Amino acid sequence: MLSIIPRAGAFLPSMSQTQVPELSVTLNPPVAEKRPYIHELHGDRRLDEYFWMRDRQDPAVMAYLNAENDYTQALMRPTEELQKSLYQEMLARIQETDLSVPFRKDDYWYYYRTEEGKAYPIHCRKRGSLDAPEEVLLDQNALAEGLDYFDLGIFQVSPDHRILAYAVDNNGAERFTLYFLDLETREFYPETVEDVYYSFAWGNDNRTVFYTQVDEANRPYKLFRHALGTDTQQDSLVFHETDDAYFLSIGKTRSQAYLLMELGSKVTSEVHYLDANEPTGEFQVFQPRTQGVEYSVEHHRDRFYILTNENAINFKLMKAPVSTPSSEHWETVLEHREAVLLEGVSAFTDHLVVYEREDGIPRVRICQLSTQTEHNIEFPEASFEVYEGANPEFDTSVLRFTYTSLLTPSSVFDYDMNTRQRELKKETPVLGGYDKTQYVTERLHATAADGTSVPISLVYKKGLEKTGDHPLLLEGYGSYGYSYPVGFSSTRLTLLDRGVMMAIAHIRGGSEMGRRWYENGKFLAKKNTFTDFIACAEHLIKEGWTSPQHLAIEGGSAGGLLVGAVVNLRPDLFKAAIAQVPFVDVVTTILDTSLPLSASEWEEWGNPNDPVYYEYMKSYSPYDNVEAKDYPAMLITAGLNDPRVSYWEPAKWTAKLRALKTDSNVLLLKTNMGAGHSGASGRYEHLKEIAMDYAFLFGQWGIAG
Repeated sequence: MLSIIPRAGAFLPSMSQTQVPELSVTLNPPVAEKRPYIHELHGDRRLDEYFWMRDRQDPAVMAYLNAENDYTQALMRPTEELQKSLYQEMLARIQETDLSVPFRKDDYWYYYRTEEGKAYPIHCRKRGSLDAPEEVLLDQNALAEGLDYFDLGIFQVSPDHRILAYAVDNNGAERFTLYFLDLETREFYPETVEDVYYSFAWGNDNRTVFYTQVDEANRPYKLFRHALGTDTQQDSLVFHETDDAYFLSIGKTRSQAYLLMELGSKVTSEVHYLDANEPTGEFQVFQPRTQGVEYSVEHHRDRFYILTNENAINFKLMKAPVSTPSSEHWETVLEHREAVLLEGVSAFTDHLVVYEREDGIPRVRICQLSTQTEHNIEFPEASFEVYEGANPEFDTSVLRFTYTSLLTPSSVFDYDMNTRQRELKKETPVLGGYDKTQYVTERLHATAADGTSVPISLVYKKGLEKTGDHPLLLEGYGSYGYSYPVGFSSTRLTLLDRGVMMAIAHIRGGSEMGRRWYENGKFLAKKNTFTDFIACAEHLIKEGWTSPQHLAIEGGSAGGLLVGAVVNLRPDLFKAAIAQVPFVDVVTTILDTSLPLSASEWEEWGNPNDPVYYEYMKSYSPYDNVEAKDYPAMLITAGLNDPRVSYWEPAKWTAKLRALKTDSNVLLLKTNMGAGHSGASGRYEHLKEIAMDYAFLFGQWGIAG
């Protein structure tokens, strides 16, 4: 291990009192068996010697994953005390016994709370006032008792507040079991429903419910209607989406007037609506799907508001009468703007709330319908994130939102849209005396190979100077139009307080700079995502923020693809890399439409059955481009039950890296054998995973505890 001590002594523990844990590389790593397998397409023969790892019924697969886990555990054993120390440090910043900000729905106040030593929330409510006795609706800790994994996917109370519908997943595969609990008698309805997905809706009769089920590829494709107290075998199939590129979901407007069934691929959408007071009726299509046209619907009294990208790449806002909602009756409310991305709209009795993003910065516009006036909510920092909070009431002038930045903990506000006054309801406490004035955030810009200016968000401890030898962790994602949030993390303080800088590369493939930013990082422009990230790394090095000997990178899922691609392209730039559940076997996965998400991915990455896309995707797919050369130290994670990125992608990638790489740097694969895409469940186990990641990085940076 290269023992480099960052020149940030004021923020590091005394090196004379403790030693940097050494990761032994003298142990023999697992060697995966090679079984020749040939992919043939477009006259191309790809040798895939680890294709066999897809068969989880093969005993050799489990043996390999367990061997890798044993190897990781053995190499990380010298850091066990450090991991415990980091875990305790991060835990000490969290107020374990805490309460969410209650929100009102009719005569009830709903909230959840946490208790010290318990990993999951307890959902509660009070009737009439916050001084009323507490009613515990659901204690997730009781449900999770004795389980290695637990996730709550649905939690919805009926309109009359009497019946709770909830769904649980006990292995991370995201296939939930749905239950119904009478909150007055505390008795369960006899029926349960298997293999449901996240979306769910109540009819206004308090008896009819709608749920979605998933197919073998874990795609929500069927909508069912169920009457409480009846046999689920009698449930009626409302809709069956046969196009593998489309996902189906069900929801309800804030006005409670309509049920909305939404069908969407990566680039096309279609909405069907039904009067929620007539839940046994037939859904009506709002506007038939047109390839490449996306739209969403919000209800307000006698009209619908429609957000659409038809002839408007950054979206525009339209309206239409409830009686005739088809597109020929749409009228423009907000025109398309080339520099402003329209991200969402919410309707209240006398207000529309419009969420926008300009130059990477979120904006919240308030439009008062009765006066035809509008204003923007002002925010105190130059870079931040803002999200709509719990706003179940339609007839209100108060908007609840959550504000955060790299320096400001998550803060819940109530904003009076008439008076423009805001009230801070709660700032997430950071125990131990956090002082935001002791940290600095900057917005930098790197220049990509084609001249594009790429934003970078940077945060570090005050007093650090650009000496070129500070450890720095660079993160990124750059896919699906997802704008990487610049939000606060108390765990990040464990890095910052030791002189580690942290940066986010807002690369193309996200939507930070508008929809074109996304379009210019997908399909046959996907490599812009990777070269943008490399440009950000080069900029941070050139400007003296860090050096290749101190620069680490991290990304998960499609961000793991990013990590895999850039370490193939420029391994010399990075000291270490963490790839969490990485999507690295791009071509093989997207070719196989029996796998979760694959068919829908054609509209994000391209269809590899087309030789042009096939060759392009193969040219950057991390697994297909591993070479015999030096790579940085790497920690790779996987989830055995992951329905989004199959465990065998990181497993195959690790095996191929082991066989070909020419360096002696640490390469670790850790597979969670009882979880899925999001890793361990429960807040304590999640912190332990972060502690391990940080211990790995500390070893590479030469940071003691």
